[in-house]
Parts: sequence; structure tokens; C-alpha cells
Amino acid sequence: MSGHTLRIATWNINGVKARIDTVSAWLREASPDIACFQEIKSVDEAFPGDAFEALGYNVTTHGQKGFNGVALISKKPPEDVRRGLPGDDSDEQARYLEAVFSTGDGVVRVASIYLPNGNPVESEKFPYKLAWLDRLYGHARSLLAFEEPLVLAGDYNVIPTPADARFPENWTGDALFQPQSRGAWRRLSALGFTDASRAVAPRDELFTFWDYQAGAWQKNNGIRIDHMMLSPQAADRLVCAGTDKHVRGWEKPSDHIPVWIELAA
Repeated sequence: MSGHTLRIATWNINGVKARIDTVSAWLREASPDIACFQEIKSVDEAFPGDAFEALGYNVTTHGQKGFNGVALISKKPPEDVRRGLPGDDSDEQARYLEAVFSTGDGVVRVASIYLPNGNPVESEKFPYKLAWLDRLYGHARSLLAFEEPLVLAGDYNVIPTPADARFPENWTGDALFQPQSRGAWRRLSALGFTDASRAVAPRDELFTFWDYQAGAWQKNNGIRIDHMMLSPQAADRLVCAGTDKHVRGWEKPSDHIPVWIELAA
């Protein structure tokens, strides 16, 4: 580990096969201790883990064919791995992966989350999103009982406040910005979770996603939907937080950027 801190990152990579060179370059540059990936779009057997193992990482995946899928890439081997969010045995979408990692000072529990998008709002996809948020709330509440550093990291597909969009008026009809979505986010926060990015930069312009369409990146037409939520024990150890915005300008980029924290370890 770098010094006495633990660097944890989250990144919706938008397809591991399309992004393998970009992701490998970022891992070499950023060298996170733990990276949470979303939208790997790969079954477990086909995930190109060798590329990450060659960089010194352990690879844990929860994938499905063609879409969704989450991964944990870690310098230390994971323990107590949980694939799938509890609360609905009929849910076959691969959107949640959780594990425990040993640190110099106890353990940290980390989850990689790919929350449903929920669009279009009038379809069955929006109730699924809200039900998933309810399940996340219930599971997060149960995890808090362990009283250990816990990081719920990932693509939440929720724009928490108008300050988290360059043009909030453009998102009023979108599932990411519905009152129910934002209310569920606040409810999760009210359990005692800290939004790491805002804890460090409460008033800064912070975006994590720029659409491929309509020159959104060039015009900085961004939104903040990738979040790292920290339990009180993790928040107590928060040293710094940031984003690797420059990665969005690389060749063959994802439409999301990495978000990271450092915890005292």
C-alpha cells in the first residue's frame, strides 16, 4: 500500500473488452489498492483477468452476458465475497459485488454497485430502480451493524442535487433526477453515510459522466452520478478524495471517469 493510506477507486468502464487498454493504463498510473468497476459487460469466464493479474491485482467478478456486471480489482485478496444484492432472489441482473479486505489496521468492506438507470420513467424500469434502492438501503443498514469501515462505491445513476448537473433543467424528466430517486439517495445518506466527494469539495463543480452525444465532453455538459458513500468508521479515516477527469480525454474513453478516495490505513 502507498504509505499509510488505502486508495479505493470506482469507475464505470463501459465494457471491459472495449476498454482494456484504457483501464490498464489507468491502473498503472493511479495504482489503486482496490478498484470497483461497473458495466464490465462480460460473463465471469470471459473477463480478461490476466491483464490485471499481470499488474499485480486479484480479480473478482460478478458478470453477465453483454451488459451490466461488476468487478473488484485488488492488491490484497478479497475475503467474504458476496455476489448480488440481497432482498430479491428473482433478480438476475449482475449489479452488486461486495468483499472484505485486510488492511494494516483491521479490515475494510467495499462494494461495487451498478444501480439501475430506470429510464424511461413510465416503463417497468423505474419501479425496478426504486425497489433496488430500497434493497440497497436495507442491506446498507444491516452492514452498518458491523461498525467497520464500509465503502459503497459505484455508478448510482442518481444526480443528488441540482448542483450535480451542469444543466439540471435538462434532466427533469430523467429517472436519474426524479424526486423519488433523489429521496432514496437522501434516505441512504441519513443512515449515516458520508458522500466522500462532497465532504472534500462541498461547493466545487464536480461531474463524473459526460455523454458521448452532442459534444457533452467538449462543452463540459456533465453530471455527477458516480459516488463513494462511507460509513462513519470509513469517514473518520478519509484523508482525501478526487476524480481522474483527464481520463475522459484519452483514446477510446468510457463516458464515466474514475472517482477515488484515500483512507488512513
